[in-house]
Amino acid sequence: MPEIEKIAVVDDDESTLKALVRLLAGNGREVFAFSSPKDFIPFAEKESLACVISDLWMPEISGLELQRLLVERMPHVAMIILTGHADVPSSVHALKLGAVDFLEKPIPRSQLLEAVARAISRTRDNTEKVAVLSELERRYGELTPRERDVLALLAVGLLNKQIGAQLGAAEKTIKQHRGVIMHKMKADSFADLVLMAALLGIRPTHLDVSKAKGLVSTH
Repeated sequence: MPEIEKIAVVDDDESTLKALVRLLAGNGREVFAFSSPKDFIPFAEKESLACVISDLWMPEISGLELQRLLVERMPHVAMIILTGHADVPSSVHALKLGAVDFLEKPIPRSQLLEAVARAISRTRDNTEKVAVLSELERRYGELTPRERDVLALLAVGLLNKQIGAQLGAAEKTIKQHRGVIMHKMKADSFADLVLMAALLGIRPTHLDVSKAKGLVSTH
């Protein structure tokens, strides 16, 4: 059976909270209701949420403040902001922070369900990206310091002989390092390896690449 998506709703208006829970639960979601962001935050850090729906204007912590906290602590979880008094600056700010939608109450049933579907899809995509990056970081952690140096130089397009000249090693040795790196990183091709390096943000940190390219003739 497919996993039931978990949705958290945060709204200090009791009638709105009940209506949202009833609608989402009736649509096959597992819904958790909170009238206070302060009650929600400890819960959010323990649950695998597919989406968070929050009112904009609440006492103590606003929807935008809650969104900032979620971005810091669980940036993969998508969020929808609701408000009964919309204003352009708040909507722009929420969307810049990554909100899937900024919806004005009362919200048509179809519009809310469409927004929730988009939010769940985004959370799923973000979660997959986080998992991929975590696995790449684990593989990168298995490289030796020298292999990391070689990978950084490969990532910016240097040839084996150029890397050898830069690191003071024979071209044959660099070629061997390259093979080991491909194996440890589980790269199917050199292009795949370069993409992995880009995802990890790997760049040389202690050399002038243009100078390195000129150390050895490429002809």
